[in-house]
Amino acid sequence: MEGEEGTQNAHLILARKLFLLTHPDVQDIEKVRLREEVFDAVKSDDMAPLYETLAADKIIEMDQSILDSMRAKIGDEIRKLDEKIADAEENLGESEVREAHLAKSLFYIRIGDKDKALEQLKVTESKTVAVGQKMDLVFYTLQIGFFYMDFDLISKSIDKAKNLFEEGGDWERKNRLKVYEGLYCMSTRNFDKAASLFLDSISTFTTYDLFPYDTFVFYTVLTSIISLDRVSLKQKVVDAPEILTVIGKIPCLSEFLNSLYDCQYKSFFSAFAGLTEQIKFDRYLHPHFRYYMREVRTVVYSQFLESYKSVTIDAMAKAFGVTIEFIDLELSRFISAGKLHCKIDKVAGVLETNRPDAKNALYQSTIKQGDFLLNRIQKLSRVIDL
Repeated sequence: MEGEEGTQNAHLILARKLFLLTHPDVQDIEKVRLREEVFDAVKSDDMAPLYETLAADKIIEMDQSILDSMRAKIGDEIRKLDEKIADAEENLGESEVREAHLAKSLFYIRIGDKDKALEQLKVTESKTVAVGQKMDLVFYTLQIGFFYMDFDLISKSIDKAKNLFEEGGDWERKNRLKVYEGLYCMSTRNFDKAASLFLDSISTFTTYDLFPYDTFVFYTVLTSIISLDRVSLKQKVVDAPEILTVIGKIPCLSEFLNSLYDCQYKSFFSAFAGLTEQIKFDRYLHPHFRYYMREVRTVVYSQFLESYKSVTIDAMAKAFGVTIEFIDLELSRFISAGKLHCKIDKVAGVLETNRPDAKNALYQSTIKQGDFLLNRIQKLSRVIDL
């Protein structure tokens, strides 16, 4: 699972194909091609544990002779690796012993044996002294976590990496970790933190093992749009030279970003529709598809209404290139959910904004916190009286 610079990790490419293979909206003819590619990848790396799992889930067909061949090859390779470890421990130095254990760890990773890979990585870590080498082992663990979407493993590994950096650690590995953590935050619906971490890494990106730079820019723009205010979006994203160099290669993304900033709402909705397929078929964003669509619409509706004390529903519908009925239904949902600060005058066909100012919001927050504190004090006094 080791990714060279500029090359995406082969197992993460396989993970995406497996995701698409089980996606209900992928066409059957496309799934035939994906199934062949998955089978070829599994067979070439002798991924017997994954092969058995996929066959049990009816994703690919089981061929017992192929499975037996895989197991035989795995057994032979493990014997060779164990011999190298024994030889290194008996005749060579500590660094050679570590390298022999690392080779066994990478082999278990290659064949997709998660439990044995994690166990062997711990053994390798016990033979490792340098902080940088320990960090590399954490990155291997993170790649396993993202292959299986094991968020508990990913979270613990990120915390472990941060603790290691307190002992030292180079600049490049720290930047790599930011991208890994950003992907974890995005995958767990913490878009604000994901955007911040991605933007911090935009000019120092080297994490090609996770995804290509184009994909990184795609994630950065999507998370930034629902996380940053308009001024920050302009400074950090719209005018960012690193983003400008590649954004045109990603269908609809440039129009999506620029039409939002330029208040071209018809163009925005058109580009938004073009991006939905990319989001839906993205392995990390798919679970948050509906949530993201709501958040984007909240941002764009809020931006439109920010300019008005009141505006007709008809004018807003024309601005977005949709029907009055659609806007009426959309806004009703967002208003009832507390996402938009306005009210609909159905008789007059007018939207009236009622945004609370900063002082009023602070006052309301202070009242709530004060009530909460008084309740806690009353409960505490009853306990003390008892």
